[in-house]
Amino acid sequence: MGKKPHWYTSLFVLMGILLTLPTAPLWGASRPNIILIYADDLGYGDLGCYGSKLNATPHIDRLATEGMRFTDYYSASGVCSPSRGALLSGCYPARIGFDVFNKGKSWVLFPGYAEGFHPDEVLMPEFLKARGYATAHVGKWHCGDQLEHLPTRHGFDSYYGLPYSNDMAIMPRRPNSPPLPLLRNEEVIQPQPRQAPLIERYTEESVSFIRKNRNTPFFLYLAHMHVHLPHYVMPHFEAQSKNGRYGAAVAAIDWSTGVLMAELERLGLSENTILIFTSDNGSREQGEGGDNGPLRGHKGQVWEGGMRVPCIVRWPGKIEAGSTSRELVTAMDFYPTLAGVVGHDRTGDVIRDGHDVSPIWFGEALAKSPYDAFFYYLVDELQAVRVGNWKLRLGLKRGRHADPEKIELYDLDEDLGETTNVAKQHPDIVEDLSARMQRMREDIGDGLLKIKGRNERPVAISENPKPLTEFDPDYPYIEPSYLLNEAG
Repeated sequence: MGKKPHWYTSLFVLMGILLTLPTAPLWGASRPNIILIYADDLGYGDLGCYGSKLNATPHIDRLATEGMRFTDYYSASGVCSPSRGALLSGCYPARIGFDVFNKGKSWVLFPGYAEGFHPDEVLMPEFLKARGYATAHVGKWHCGDQLEHLPTRHGFDSYYGLPYSNDMAIMPRRPNSPPLPLLRNEEVIQPQPRQAPLIERYTEESVSFIRKNRNTPFFLYLAHMHVHLPHYVMPHFEAQSKNGRYGAAVAAIDWSTGVLMAELERLGLSENTILIFTSDNGSREQGEGGDNGPLRGHKGQVWEGGMRVPCIVRWPGKIEAGSTSRELVTAMDFYPTLAGVVGHDRTGDVIRDGHDVSPIWFGEALAKSPYDAFFYYLVDELQAVRVGNWKLRLGLKRGRHADPEKIELYDLDEDLGETTNVAKQHPDIVEDLSARMQRMREDIGDGLLKIKGRNERPVAISENPKPLTEFDPDYPYIEPSYLLNEAG
């Protein structure tokens, strides 16, 4: 046997280990808790604090009076799966291969699709978990339903929710869909639950997680199914709504937000919790109850109404109560911003498109948007760019596909509704913005022009994918009459 090491040798080894640990405030007692509430298809004008006269949102409005409301916040996509991929990775969807699915046939992930996050991508929950955070995802995932693509394989300690959109279920308009499963971690615990009560189940799960982790830093990602169609709502919300079932779905989100705010106060955690509220993309077509306010367009478009959405951030004592920011920020910024807040300003040795916008959060003098340009991708097609107040947008051909031969230019300061094309009056601006778009195509690609970007990263592809559930004729699914009554 060899000699045992001297005590001072062990001490030096221990000191060496301690010196490699991240510095404060990362491991300090003041690390903030983080709650990110993500609505589905909620439009720019759907909240009282953003001008709604129909939807009752007192709790979210209070959140705005206690935090910062952003007027120029953008999702990185106008549809579900790409926007969520961008949120969690801090990248444009096209950079990480999260732009088209099923061999280019679909804009979003459906049950049994093969794609998901590449295992080399270090996502926001993985980053926080590695730095001592308890992590949980509650609600809609929509980033891949194969085992290796589930939330628990990408940094979340626990998961409770639906793996994709609430319309991907057995129902009259999708009779051939597999059952829509409710998951606990990686296990299907209910093949197709009643959807209306899910808002209460999600909120209860979130409260339970907060209570369990009250003495340790935590990250809660609560992604609601509301207000995605079809609208499954509890009767008491609908009875009080001035905007039908859509307004009831908005009210349900507001109620849930109020419950979490009250729980934070009860536990004495409000002061040390960053609470974020936003949406994955704009509301759907007008006439379904949604409202994108003064913005043109809707979900699935690169008009402002498709990608500019509400965003509120509250951190008492750090972010000025009742403040408003008109600086351009995006969903891709949460990852690098939170990384900086917890005391570690690196999010991996890869390109990330988001920025640390904490100077804007904290109201620092002369804090400005870090974006030289913001690019609007519709799935894999680069269709628009914004630089300052100028937005250059390609016209359309073949439905939703862009036409590089048609150029539109809008001054968003003077024409927020994008009604007047001023491209002919400003050829120099058109030239500049067009050149920026071309450089972006060369960076992360453009499916329309068949350009492969030099800095694209691969998506993961599962072998032999299949849905998590299969139809069982002996299982007591909800009767179609109930679905019709609930969905309208």
